[in-house]
Amino acid sequence: MDKLFLLDAYALIYRSYYAFIKNPRINSKGMNTSAIMGFCNTLHEVMTKEKPTHLGVAFDPHGPTFRNEAYKQYKAQREETPEDIRAAVPIIKDILGAMHIPVLEVAGYEADDVIGTLAKKAGEMGLDTYMLTPDKDYGQLVGGNVKMFRPRHGGGYETLDEEGVKEKYGIDSPLQVIDLLGLMGDSADNIPGCPGVGEKTAVKLINQFGGITALLQRTDELKGALKKKVEENKEQIEFSKFLATIKTDVPIELNLDELKVKEPDEERIIEIFNDLEFKTFIQRFLNKPKPQQKSVSNQLNLFADFPDDGKETIKNGASQSLKTMVHKYELVDKEEDIKKLHDFLITNDFVSFDTETTSTNAIDAELVGLSFSVKEKEAYYVPVSSNREEAEKIVNIFKPLYESEEILKIGQNMKYDIEVLANYGVEVRGKMFDTMIAHYLIQPETRHNMDDMAETYLDYKTIRIEELIGPKGKGQKSMRDLQPSEVYEYAAEDADITLQLKNKLEPELKKRGAYDLFCNIEMPLMPVLAEMEMNGVRIDTQSLKETSRTLTERMHEIEQRIHELAGMEFNIASPKQVGEVLFEKMKIVEKAKKTKTGQYVTNEEVLQSLKGKHEIVADILEHRGLKKLLGTYVDALPKLINPRTGRIHTSFNQTVTATGRLSSSDPNLQNIPVRGEDGKEIRKAFVPESGCEFFSADYSQIELRVMAHLSGDENMIEAFREGHDIHAATAAKIYKETIDEVSRDQRTKAKRANFGIIYGITVFGLAERLEISRDEAKQLIEGYFENFPKVKEYMDKSIQMARANGYAETLFHRRRYLADINSHNATVRGFAERNAINAPIQGTAADIIKVAMINVYRRFRKEGIKSKMILQVHDELNFSVLPEEKEKVEKIVLEEMQNALKMQVPLVADSGWGKNWLEAH
Repeated sequence: MDKLFLLDAYALIYRSYYAFIKNPRINSKGMNTSAIMGFCNTLHEVMTKEKPTHLGVAFDPHGPTFRNEAYKQYKAQREETPEDIRAAVPIIKDILGAMHIPVLEVAGYEADDVIGTLAKKAGEMGLDTYMLTPDKDYGQLVGGNVKMFRPRHGGGYETLDEEGVKEKYGIDSPLQVIDLLGLMGDSADNIPGCPGVGEKTAVKLINQFGGITALLQRTDELKGALKKKVEENKEQIEFSKFLATIKTDVPIELNLDELKVKEPDEERIIEIFNDLEFKTFIQRFLNKPKPQQKSVSNQLNLFADFPDDGKETIKNGASQSLKTMVHKYELVDKEEDIKKLHDFLITNDFVSFDTETTSTNAIDAELVGLSFSVKEKEAYYVPVSSNREEAEKIVNIFKPLYESEEILKIGQNMKYDIEVLANYGVEVRGKMFDTMIAHYLIQPETRHNMDDMAETYLDYKTIRIEELIGPKGKGQKSMRDLQPSEVYEYAAEDADITLQLKNKLEPELKKRGAYDLFCNIEMPLMPVLAEMEMNGVRIDTQSLKETSRTLTERMHEIEQRIHELAGMEFNIASPKQVGEVLFEKMKIVEKAKKTKTGQYVTNEEVLQSLKGKHEIVADILEHRGLKKLLGTYVDALPKLINPRTGRIHTSFNQTVTATGRLSSSDPNLQNIPVRGEDGKEIRKAFVPESGCEFFSADYSQIELRVMAHLSGDENMIEAFREGHDIHAATAAKIYKETIDEVSRDQRTKAKRANFGIIYGITVFGLAERLEISRDEAKQLIEGYFENFPKVKEYMDKSIQMARANGYAETLFHRRRYLADINSHNATVRGFAERNAINAPIQGTAADIIKVAMINVYRRFRKEGIKSKMILQVHDELNFSVLPEEKEKVEKIVLEEMQNALKMQVPLVADSGWGKNWLEAH
């Protein structure tokens, strides 16, 4: 049966763009492709899952529409379209052209009107018609064969027919959506509506009178303030109804032949997606099967010339768009040839290497093979036996190569290989070049995997691991299950492509001023993190069991209290049920916030703001907090203990955050709560090695010290140099008191201001956070800048420099690229401006602790320290220390942390000892 889909282009484009606003999709040309990617994802999803027979995409035209001519303020308050969206629209139209999907656009009419007209015509013809848009005003068009297809908040879609619209908005007819918008207004389109009338009141009035026309004729039936509001705004209400009414008589014909889904123009699609670096979209949109990789099973003689008889392998890309590559990969599996290979490789100044293993977990992985490359498009693969003794024999042949201080080692995600080889008694030494980390410094906010980089920088599609071992899941093979002849192409390619990428990325690092940062901080840090991951950390499981029992009991008690207060049982873990209980049954506020799908918003931010309304809210928040602690840490940590080592081996990630801070996973240590008794119980479970003590050293207010240095503010510098409590000193300046006279409340407010300023907090934001009036928040911020004038200068200068350069930079020249810093859209620009202020501060603090970690690691090695660095969390380093090394370790750690960077203010690290992390911190 025929099915027509009509897409509201701009609504979907805006939605996609803002969905990625905090983590935009930037390609190697620096172009923000978020809007295009999101739109293409939606288009592909609709075409593959809904399988329309007919499809059209409606755009708003350039210039004014009939609504603007009738009402100059229509959409006037809308901020200027972000530049990235303006740049995206012609490309999206090009993609639609290549897909042979009509662009529907009529001068003087909006996309709503074009879709309304075509939907009405198609519906009357009996064609199943779906309007794809998040905008509620389309509800008025629903009826018969015409339905809304709305993206759901958080993913997926909902189909709304006539009954669905009536139920969703609490009205008797879809046409009453016009009356709803006419009364409540629409801030997005600047439809004024009736002042003081929200959605609930509008629905109530519509149900009482049937619609705006009858309401305005019978205002005498209204009472009090509402009567006054409606009568005083009659003309505005009528006009709002006019603005909210979607036209269904636009001069456009319904041409079903033109709207019929057709085969795309393959060459044009390939060209556009290649230019955007949407390589995976080529396969998805053209629905092409993956090409079979041509495998060569013959062994090539390592020391003979490569033959010219056509036996070289020609690698094919994903489509005709990606390059083919003649390469020479060799399987080396005879002991004599393996030794010759090592002797040849060790004569080179550099080697690109990779390991094939049985697991993605480096601690448990066993070697399956080793690959090497010293010349582009040439590489070697050496299989490794499953027999441990035989395996060590092979690895030991290459030990001099891996451990040579003179040979540069090149790899992709080398930390993994370092840890795997360490399990075989090999310490990778010498200078290193990790392509993943290099790319992270060049483009911190994009993906850094080898497959993507190969397509971007080399225009080449690599063999995917799934082609060898199958897709993820129960049936997936291990590399060990394959014959070396099946593996060597894939493995050798990894070493070769990594070498090719290094040759592309190194000049780029130098061009972007990141080469010193790469060589002096990120690369020396990598083996430090590898050692910390291998060390792991001990967990007191008995302590966690006791904590779990106590917290679970408390959670059940709170649950009972919540049910009593609510007068009913419900699922506290369900946001939907929580919303219904709080806002429908208990009515703790009159006007509750809803999502676009009509569900009540019950996130932490909303509930925190409602804590004073009813005691049940604090109980729900506490219940949620306990449930999260139990699920994320208390009950989860014991399951992460490695059965072989008896320790948790968290992964420290160098290439995740745009600021330069380390992140961690399995478990995420950065999120372990610091405050509150319950959070402290988790830290208590982290213990040192048997017979050792736990030592913790933590930078004191490092970001504020960095801000004092960067801004050069004399008052702030003086407070730090004098060793004052910076928050009390700030409060004393703002409130014009002596430090001794500062109250606890004043110090708290000053502390929030101190940290808020770093993150570009607004008057409104500070007022909300401190639960004070906006006037007081304004005075607090003004008082702050009055006493620390150079901080304000620094903030203004940071924004100016970012505008001029397109990026913000730390003291170590780590860059945060800010493509939107010159945007004419205030929301988008404001986000970039806050990053311009914060990135140099947060990034410098991140770099400082990295320098400290490297220097501590080097000192430990130089001085033969056997104690271990085991954890890094935010500004804190943690150690398992042998009793006889206590004094020495404390001295080394504090010296290196406090001397990591010479600034105008001293770096100070606080430290402590204990039987566990809690006692030491």
